[in-house]
Amino acid sequence: MDIQMLTGYFHQYGSIAIFVIVFLEYLNLPGFPAGVVMPLAGIWASQGGIGFGMALFLSVLAGLCGSLVLYFLGRFGGEFLLNKYTLKFPKHKEVIERTMERIRKKGYIGVFAGKLIPMIRTVISIPAGVLKMNLLGYTLFSLMGITLWNLVFVGAGYFFGDAVLKLLA
Repeated sequence: MDIQMLTGYFHQYGSIAIFVIVFLEYLNLPGFPAGVVMPLAGIWASQGGIGFGMALFLSVLAGLCGSLVLYFLGRFGGEFLLNKYTLKFPKHKEVIERTMERIRKKGYIGVFAGKLIPMIRTVISIPAGVLKMNLLGYTLFSLMGITLWNLVFVGAGYFFGDAVLKLLA
């Protein structure tokens, strides 16, 4: 997806586009990079599409929903899912193994910190589910990390709009 296509979705579908595109980005689907999607949501909000608070809220809600989908896939698909995933994306195997170890050692703080690291922030949900982390604790610490991450990126688009758009183009 390119910037013009994403911007077109925001203008055509509004708030629903923010939710759907950010949700897909948090599912770690190719073509939805956070460094592009979130600032564009902020830019669209700054142009009067919706307010900053609503853009942030929708992006956080979508991020949490995407993270929970991956958490439950990990929890109920377990090792089978990880094996299939690493066969399809062998470059991610080492990252997943490090992430599993980080979660074992650091627990919820590891989840929070992982939500602030590119690529790990989306993948961390699967190992957390495989390790059967407490859902409430996982959700709270994920929510904190997602909120901080999205605040930075949506805020950059909202407050520095045109400058960020020039960097992305």
